[in-house]
Amino acid sequence: MRSISKFSTVSCKLRHLALGLVMTGMTVHAMAQSIVMSSTTSTEQSGLFGFLLPEFKKATGIDIKVVALGTGQALDMARRGDADVVFVHDQAAEEKFVTEGFGLKRLAVMYNDFVVVGPQADPANVKGNDIVAALRKISAGNAPFVSRGDKSGTHAAELRFWNQAALLDKKGSGYKECGCGMGPALNIGASTGAYVLTDRGTWLNFKNRADLKVLVEGDAKLFNQYGVMVVNPAKHAHVKQADAQKFVDWIVSANGQAVIAAYKIGGESVFFPNANK
Repeated sequence: MRSISKFSTVSCKLRHLALGLVMTGMTVHAMAQSIVMSSTTSTEQSGLFGFLLPEFKKATGIDIKVVALGTGQALDMARRGDADVVFVHDQAAEEKFVTEGFGLKRLAVMYNDFVVVGPQADPANVKGNDIVAALRKISAGNAPFVSRGDKSGTHAAELRFWNQAALLDKKGSGYKECGCGMGPALNIGASTGAYVLTDRGTWLNFKNRADLKVLVEGDAKLFNQYGVMVVNPAKHAHVKQADAQKFVDWIVSANGQAVIAAYKIGGESVFFPNANK
């Protein structure tokens, strides 16, 4: 009896060990089927990822954890090796990221545009399609303007426009930096009646508009291009290059581009695919 009991105990232990190995294998497999993407607040707050990423998972079985930051922070996160793929919107910074060896290749994915929103009464009289003229009026009138001030792609674009207006150091006494994402900047603008530069996607998905409306749009300078890059495993060996590349290949494919084109808010297109243009 004792030997049978001993055999039973050993057998039970072996079953537990086998089960543990199976579960470990399942965990490792599950880990291998997920990647981290550092991206911008605009792609997240516009609602695009909630629409796009489930379609990618259906096609590949791969989960993506998105960390939404300003573009500068998203690129820094990837430089540290804390992301497998980067999806942002500051072409100059993206190209620098690749040149420095942190990204394998930059590919264009889609575009939309920036707009300036402000109070309906438009006290600075900026309404029109000229971003440089609008900023000059805001500066001259010391009108309230909320800047993200967070090294994001939107902030980089804003500074580029101030520079084109020759007002990089003369933005007016109403200029304030919040050091925050696009949604919070719009909230501040709505509560204080300030002008804000925003990407159109986040604006379309923004509910707390109060008295704000689009006042400046249609200037070619307001073009807003998005790009995607796999983080270079030569810099960080743990990067999941194969799965990250699957996302890049899918997002620039006909299927991925069709999903982007299909995303709309209130019947209005939010992003326009241009990977093959």
